[in-house]
Amino acid sequence: MNERKLWYVADPMCSWCWGFSPVIEAIRREYGSRFEVELLLGGLRPGTQHPMPSAQREQILHHWRAVQQQTAQPFRFEGAMPEGFVYDTEPASRAVIAVSLINREAIFSFFKIVQSAFYVEQQDVTNSIVLSQLAARVGIDAQQFGQAFESDIAKRLTLEHFQKASQWGVHGFPTVIGQSGADYRLLNTGYCSLDELRPKLDGWLLDQLDTPRPSS
Repeated sequence: MNERKLWYVADPMCSWCWGFSPVIEAIRREYGSRFEVELLLGGLRPGTQHPMPSAQREQILHHWRAVQQQTAQPFRFEGAMPEGFVYDTEPASRAVIAVSLINREAIFSFFKIVQSAFYVEQQDVTNSIVLSQLAARVGIDAQQFGQAFESDIAKRLTLEHFQKASQWGVHGFPTVIGQSGADYRLLNTGYCSLDELRPKLDGWLLDQLDTPRPSS
């Protein structure tokens, strides 16, 4: 039987991914015995160098309010993304990679911690010191995290994640892709509820069962 994986393409600083957080958690709980869920860092705004203009900040906060209204996920708006904030999503993504290099089992927990730190706690998750402090919440020593975060392999793997998402044609987050062997199927792009996604997941799984197998 072909190995099945569900690829969750997301960015820790993507507001709709924060809205989707309870959905992907529920999928991992309900379907974990039927397929493996893999996280692919999509790269929302990697390499941004200039501070965010006030008009862009207001536009992003508008999106945050829409996410909160539709998903009921918590946000703190006042004081978010203060003047001079550079919305570079590469460090947060690389921090997730660094944690996975140290403890692969902590990747989803840490991803959610970074999301919550950014959207609820108003922490600057583009800052390596802040990210190191967040890694401590999943039991990772600051020095160990720092070495992994600054390593060439973490930088390379982060870029490979971004490139893979681009090669798959993913330009919006969250995106969910089913993989069975060499077969990939786009199941959903953008936010949706578990009730909306479940029929797509079940249909994909049924199609795997119905696929004719070569006779021995």
